Amino acid sequence: MVELKVFISHRDSTCSECKRELGRKAWITVSGENAYCLECSDLDHLVFLASGNAALTRRSKKYSNIYAVVLKWSRNRKRYERQGLLVEESAVEKAEEECLGDAEYREIKNQRRREKEAVLDKKYIEKFGRELKKLYPRCPKKTTIKIAEHACVKHSGRVGRSSFAKQFDPAALKLAATAYVRHNETDYDTLLMKGNERWEARRMVNHQIDKILESWAGEEKE
Repeated sequence: MVELKVFISHRDSTCSECKRELGRKAWITVSGENAYCLECSDLDHLVFLASGNAALTRRSKKYSNIYAVVLKWSRNRKRYERQGLLVEESAVEKAEEECLGDAEYREIKNQRRREKEAVLDKKYIEKFGRELKKLYPRCPKKTTIKIAEHACVKHSGRVGRSSFAKQFDPAALKLAATAYVRHNETDYDTLLMKGNERWEARRMVNHQIDKILESWAGEEKE
């Protein structure tokens, strides 16, 4: 397994793929001279787990199919220092369940839930979900909600919050659904952890994604 790395930039950055100006303190991946935002790096579905709780970190890392180490440059020490991990939310939840032996861990879980709810635009999610259901009538209801929630997090810069997604453009809806399927219904993340380049891993799972989206696009059964 390779160890994916995400850097908190200490200088102005521009994504080499989407060309978006990221500014300073952006979370990026680096390949050669190129920097990529988390969306273009296919890591924006992960949640941040700060350093400081060794047991929770160890268990979350164990249960996550994909993870990335988050590093930040220290001016004083002249080196990159570990800030925590980006891991799958389901992995953190499973790790928390194992750690919920006292009130401290219960409060950590409740705090994370409150933080998540604070950045969800519920009315927008409902509208996004309805439009998504028109495009993919056979997509399971729970899956539709998950796609909409992930795509529409406030201020995230994700596809659901882009200007053309606000008009519920079918292309934006398809991108959101594709991203969900890629991470949750294929072994794409595992391929990344094995060292495959992002574009190669995408090529390897594209047929599977197309097949699932086609099955969702059919007429909904009564």
